Amino acid sequence: MAIIGRSGAVALLAALALGMAACGKTGSHRASSGGPVLAITGAVAAPGAVSVATRNTTRLGGGEAVADAAAVARTVYPGLTSDTRPRAVVIVDRANRSAALAAAALAGAPLDAPLLYSEGGKLPELTRETLAALRPTGVTALGGVQVISIGAGSPAGFLTRRIATGEAATTAVAVEQLLASVQPVAATRSVIVVPSDAPAPLQMPAAGLAAESATPILYAAGTGVPAATRAALAALRKPAIYLIDAAALGAHAIAQLRALGPVTSVSSGSGEESSAAGNAIAVARFTNGTFGWGVKEPGHGVVIANVARPLDAPAAAPLSATGDYAPLLLVEGAAAVPAALSTYLGDIQPAYTSAPQFRPVRGVYNHGWLIGDESAISAIAQAEIDTLLEISPRKQSSEEASVQQAE
Repeated sequence: MAIIGRSGAVALLAALALGMAACGKTGSHRASSGGPVLAITGAVAAPGAVSVATRNTTRLGGGEAVADAAAVARTVYPGLTSDTRPRAVVIVDRANRSAALAAAALAGAPLDAPLLYSEGGKLPELTRETLAALRPTGVTALGGVQVISIGAGSPAGFLTRRIATGEAATTAVAVEQLLASVQPVAATRSVIVVPSDAPAPLQMPAAGLAAESATPILYAAGTGVPAATRAALAALRKPAIYLIDAAALGAHAIAQLRALGPVTSVSSGSGEESSAAGNAIAVARFTNGTFGWGVKEPGHGVVIANVARPLDAPAAAPLSATGDYAPLLLVEGAAAVPAALSTYLGDIQPAYTSAPQFRPVRGVYNHGWLIGDESAISAIAQAEIDTLLEISPRKQSSEEASVQQAE
């Protein structure tokens, strides 16, 4: 493993971010036009944090969510050219986890806005430095707004749109309305519904899914669907409703949702999916038409975070909406890779045979973004993940052997 100090991390993350623009899906980000090079200012990670890179993994962040969000934002938007600056940045009070989760949808098209954390109405030094380095260009559709502040005050020097915070459902609806105001009108709309009273680890995968699909997150509860959520769903006129952790809602709330639109369970929250790692895998595997990750084969990025740090899910959301479009997966402790995650990564592990046409250079590759320092994911766990992501040899099938002989 290569261990890179704080100054080296700046260069590494900038280089990685530039490389990301050349791969993954297309359509939601602007191509570089070779604009002027901009100075990088501020730190990528908290003092003392390191960036550890292996063949197939890159670690971003430090010991807590402020550093993790800053590192992701600087990786996705290095600011080296005018076209590698974001249009807007979202700032959320780190004490408001439900608002941060809902704000993850803003990381998707068309806003493509990375998320940073405040501490109440104040910006930590690292957040302030990162915002200054990102220098958001402004969202034309929002009158040039550069910062979307959700319970985080208004940073000086930036045109800010403030979203008031209150009940989880009310704040989520305000985020949904902001997103709808800049999205093109579509005949069919989709929403992701998350149980507000579900354990935080089971909610976490919704962040990446919302960012990838630019689909808003709304909240319901086991006792029923809040009035704010019902009103938003009614206004959307029978949207497709996708449930995360359906077991936490129960029959009554699901029946209320079905009266407002067709309901599909992305993850049941029962059986193997009752674990945080299993639930995240179910979300990564799910697909319904054009909605969902559907990651069931090699050739993908993945984001891996620790269940003990739920704020890392919204912080990492931009990695799900750009580059290699990576779904969020979870470890349940820093020291080890859960069996379910190990099995899943093995299922999607790239492979090759000895046949010339199936050489590694002709294959597809997986890459893992690890969020946080070794208190989140240990170096040993990172090494294990790296091995599971590495393209590896496999026995040549009879069909492949026949092709080779024919050639």
